[in-house]
Amino acid sequence: MQFVDEATIHVHAGNGGNGCVSFRREKFIPFGGPDGGDGAAGGSVWLVADEGLNTLVDFRHQRSFRAERGGNGMGRQMAGKSGADTVVRVPVGTVVMNVETDELIGDLIEHGQRLLVAQGGRGGQGNIHFKSSTNRAPRKATPGTPGEERELRLELKVLADVGMLGFPNAGKSTFIRAVSAATPKVADYPFTTLQPHLGVVRIETDKSFVIADIPGLIEGAAEGAGLGIQFLKHVSRTRLLLHMVDIAPLDGETDPVEQVRTIERELARFDPALLERERWLVFNKADLVPEEERTKLAKALVRKLKWKRPWYLVSALARENTWPICLDIQRFFDEQKRAAAERAAEAQAR
Repeated sequence: MQFVDEATIHVHAGNGGNGCVSFRREKFIPFGGPDGGDGAAGGSVWLVADEGLNTLVDFRHQRSFRAERGGNGMGRQMAGKSGADTVVRVPVGTVVMNVETDELIGDLIEHGQRLLVAQGGRGGQGNIHFKSSTNRAPRKATPGTPGEERELRLELKVLADVGMLGFPNAGKSTFIRAVSAATPKVADYPFTTLQPHLGVVRIETDKSFVIADIPGLIEGAAEGAGLGIQFLKHVSRTRLLLHMVDIAPLDGETDPVEQVRTIERELARFDPALLERERWLVFNKADLVPEEERTKLAKALVRKLKWKRPWYLVSALARENTWPICLDIQRFFDEQKRAAAERAAEAQAR
């Protein structure tokens, strides 16, 4: 089952330019000797992580990338022009694999990080390099070497800025429908979502974030039970987790507090660092509780959980109180970005 965005691309670095066979010819200098210049190196292919990209969808349309060939050498010992590199932008979080050998080439985890995936060919030598006391007029030059050529598999493990935790049927798909244009399947039975769905939540013209609706967790997910292990691998890189809880389970037996504890145990088993990740509690299906009892019930659950982080009471189906969460999420990301910029400025000042 596919739980990461994938694409296969072909990269071809530029070939090196050929060396030149040339002899100096000037008036009054009949035997000027060799002056053939060297060929230039071909361009290389680089992948660069760009935080402005969220998916690998662009590679469905363009899958081949070629760098420029190096220029040939010329007379008068003039070297050729170096081939231009080709830079391919990919989302932050892209893992790069060699299709032929299945080896890991690199993992682009920071904005601006560069990865060389195909080295340009070397330029050939002109005949000036082959002159000697016994061969004063060499007619020999070497060709440029070919650039590297590879088939690459790109895997994006960071599909979203926000990952949604929760038991099956907690209302995650309904929530993402309410706040974005995504249309994941919604039904009244568990495991409706069998593959990830992404939704772009647009706050303003230039402000948005990506939220992922992914299969729910069950007890034992860290050991591979249900669909949870793939999800746990995915959320290891999201910046914020929304922990969604059904505040009024239909069976009347499932305790919301125990649901939260169960998922916390699975997070701890898979990666204890996930418990330290910013995580907000969202009590869903408030419309199933009488209006005068909703807030009282939510506060009681918060007290039992001893919850110190932000929490919300919403009805995703009725789209009640869903937008304030989105505004708070955007503010959280803006503050993170501002703090990172300040740290970078301080580091540069030192």
